[in-house]
Amino acid sequence: MAKSKILIADDDPLVRDAVQKILEIFGYQVVPVVNGQEVMAVVDETFSTIILDINMPIMDGFATLEALNRTRLDIPVLFFTGASSMDYAIKAVNLGAYDFLTKPISDLDLFAVKIKRAVEKRMFVLKSKAYNENLKFEVKSKTRELKEKNILLDNYNRQLEENTLNTISTLQVALEEKDQYTAGHTRRVTQYGRLIGQALNISGSDLHTLTWASQVHDIGKLVIDVSCIQKPGPLTTAEWELVTKHPTIGQTILKPLTFLKREGLIVRHHHERLDGKGYPDGLRGDELDPLTRILIVADSYDAMTSMRSYKRNKSMEEAVVELYACAGSQFDPEIVDVFVKILKEQDPVTESSMGVFPGMENGRKCG
Repeated sequence: MAKSKILIADDDPLVRDAVQKILEIFGYQVVPVVNGQEVMAVVDETFSTIILDINMPIMDGFATLEALNRTRLDIPVLFFTGASSMDYAIKAVNLGAYDFLTKPISDLDLFAVKIKRAVEKRMFVLKSKAYNENLKFEVKSKTRELKEKNILLDNYNRQLEENTLNTISTLQVALEEKDQYTAGHTRRVTQYGRLIGQALNISGSDLHTLTWASQVHDIGKLVIDVSCIQKPGPLTTAEWELVTKHPTIGQTILKPLTFLKREGLIVRHHHERLDGKGYPDGLRGDELDPLTRILIVADSYDAMTSMRSYKRNKSMEEAVVELYACAGSQFDPEIVDVFVKILKEQDPVTESSMGVFPGMENGRKCG
């Protein structure tokens, strides 16, 4: 086992040599210097204890202690002081000295005990530092490991969410494809919704939410008999009530999927109207989520322009007239304006061929 190393500074060679010999007898390695300046030149973290005389030339004990404090080596310092300079010892302790030794050394046992305690103090400090450093390393390592696991978990959850949504969307599309009148409806509504959202500078999570809500907006039709929509003629009251249940059922299907909470509300409200005459909750105006207002326009337009067993599908021009006629009552006017502009860009038609939309010109009421 390596010997503990002690640094002793005293300008009196007789005292310095005597203390060195005593310490070496006790089994310590000793490095002697004559003043504080030499202390600062040789001191490093390998020393276990420092013994300082107070009255030294060039750099006395107090100045040396202050300089040692700035190194943050945390090496215990014992001051050598004569019996007549006890007030110096008190000052040294106030500056952070670990203990003091009296000159001349009259009690070797007490001297040995004080040196031993100082060395043990240093060992404790080093072990404490090592423990703290190791703890910091462990914390950093565990934090990094936890961060990596969280990233993996987030990726897994995201993949799970996307797979769940894709499964639901596939089921809904499969249902639509069985009916020639509804085939492609979800795909088109989703496309319209995204185009409107992008034109309104909606991005990030909101655009993601709008896309997912559009993909599952009719999911409620999976668990109710909507064969009546193929009926060539008006629906009975009972049939209409059955059809109008699909938004609330859709939300119920999505409710266990907590990551689709907002999407579930949009699905529930995609047949509401600005004037409060929609279903199932009769919401109006600002009560409707902005993303819901987009879906209402996209869904209604595709319903107007798609063939149904009970009605003739409208042309783009006729559907645009209907959108404008219902702007402010059923539809958000700003969204209608944006969507009509998109339709023109997707399928350009000159103003002269479309004319002035009758819905705007004569104040035609929304049906």
